Amino acid sequence: MFRESSLFPYIRSDIAGTVLLLSALAFGQNAPSQGPARPAAPSTEQSKAPDDNAFVESYLTPSLDGSNLVSDGGLVIETDDDDPHFVRDVVRISWRPDDPIDLYVIKPTGVSKPPVILYLQTFPSETDRFLKADFCRALTGKGFAVVGFVSALTGQRYHSRPMKEWFVSELRESLTVSAHDVQMVLTYLSTRGDVDMNRVGIFGEGSGASIAILAAAVDPRIKSLDLVDPWGDWPEWMKSSSSIPEKERPEYVKAEFQEKIAPLDPVKWLPKLKTSSIRLQFIDADTVTPTAARQKIEEVVPKQARVADFKDGQAFAAANPGGAGLDWLKTTLQPDFVHDYAAHDAEPGALGSEKKVQR
Repeated sequence: MFRESSLFPYIRSDIAGTVLLLSALAFGQNAPSQGPARPAAPSTEQSKAPDDNAFVESYLTPSLDGSNLVSDGGLVIETDDDDPHFVRDVVRISWRPDDPIDLYVIKPTGVSKPPVILYLQTFPSETDRFLKADFCRALTGKGFAVVGFVSALTGQRYHSRPMKEWFVSELRESLTVSAHDVQMVLTYLSTRGDVDMNRVGIFGEGSGASIAILAAAVDPRIKSLDLVDPWGDWPEWMKSSSSIPEKERPEYVKAEFQEKIAPLDPVKWLPKLKTSSIRLQFIDADTVTPTAARQKIEEVVPKQARVADFKDGQAFAAANPGGAGLDWLKTTLQPDFVHDYAAHDAEPGALGSEKKVQR
């Protein structure tokens, strides 16, 4: 059942709709559900297990400082090795009460310890695309492993909450919990021993791109970021984003709400990134991240970043053929890749239409 107040924002053409729909068409899959998801985990500054012994999680920082998350080790609940190009494990793993996460670990067949890319979709996307064979073949092309999961307060992780609480209303929790998840997932992957943890990248779109920024700012294991229309510049984003139901917007522009989420603004963390390779892709027609917010984000990108602007979703799809759009990340994660920060603006080509950030 949809939340009535939140139905309108998901019936629109934006990064969540345009990019996912183009991927769906490219691979012959059904477009993922765009209805709001359903949350999990208590909305407090710090959450504790009932016995007060094991579980403590801080919602105040994207780092794991102040939190005590312990993985249960994960359980492979399904393995699909029928396709000759990839093997897909579905791993159910948990590090907080009542919030199990289904990880889709997709590896290319016959490749020993491939580099790995985390694929972070925007809210309210779910994981059904990782079940499509054509999509998995594209993801694992060129010998890369890809890991996907849904962010906090999304999909199967949205339950036991009043309907008025959702990803944006609980944005501080959504962002910190998801940034913690990225770090815990990387730690889990390191225990598997079957992927190259020296070559880790993240592809993030929308809210997933914001989560990727926060995680990369505190975790040096992440070597490359490809970010599509990240959410950010919270005062402007809350004022103008098409994702906000109009009757809820007044609450999100209040000083009290803004004060809670200000420490988690990607505009604050983006210029601090030490990640060696960063690309930001912006779709001008996207209304989820307003133009003014997008401009603010572009102003603060670090010197090693490249920025690519596209008129609309079709232009974006043309520059990212095949639907998965991971070729740039895969290039930057090659062992012999050298990023020439002093180079002139790149010509359109294998890495897309880019401009070097001037400082």
